[in-house]
Amino acid sequence: MIGRRHLLFLIALPMLAWSGLSPAATDDDAVALVKSTTERMLSTLTARRAEVDRNPSLIYGMIESIVVPHFDFEKITQGALGTYWRQASPTQQRALIDGFKQVLVRTYARSILNYSGQEIRYLPTRPSSSPNMITISTEVRGSGGAPIPIDYRMYKGGGEWKVYDVVIDNASLVANYRSSFAAEIRQGGIDGLIAKLGDMNKQGQG
Repeated sequence: MIGRRHLLFLIALPMLAWSGLSPAATDDDAVALVKSTTERMLSTLTARRAEVDRNPSLIYGMIESIVVPHFDFEKITQGALGTYWRQASPTQQRALIDGFKQVLVRTYARSILNYSGQEIRYLPTRPSSSPNMITISTEVRGSGGAPIPIDYRMYKGGGEWKVYDVVIDNASLVANYRSSFAAEIRQGGIDGLIAKLGDMNKQGQG
């Protein structure tokens, strides 16, 4: 349900854990905030590496405090469900959000623990027709191979910026999951997808 490009997204995920950008903020301000937050996540992991190696579950606390609050998992899940979202009851919607969030967090946890110094290059931000939306463009460069472009789509709501989609090498995270979620729903309905997400989380899959 998740491929190599999405693992790259999860490696770079902490770049988006910030809040407080104002509509008047310049592109340089946004990039500076992204860089500082990336350093916070990676420096925290480095400082506590010995602890995390002994007890890998500690990584989840770091993710919850640094990354999770700044992603709109409801909007991400709604986008991944597409038209099926309206068919889900409020209880089912909450179960889908919680299950999908856990899948992404677990996959990110595995990826960040394997982070090995990939270079992150920051590109000019893309203009948007809406003052409340922005796209942050980056490239992830590993040893050998072509750089992988990663774009972060964000919107401003409730006074802070939140991520609602990530586009990796022109492939949208939300769109990718939409096709796999639709297949699961056609086979087992909304409850079938909820059960599938639950099984993935029990088995530690992503």
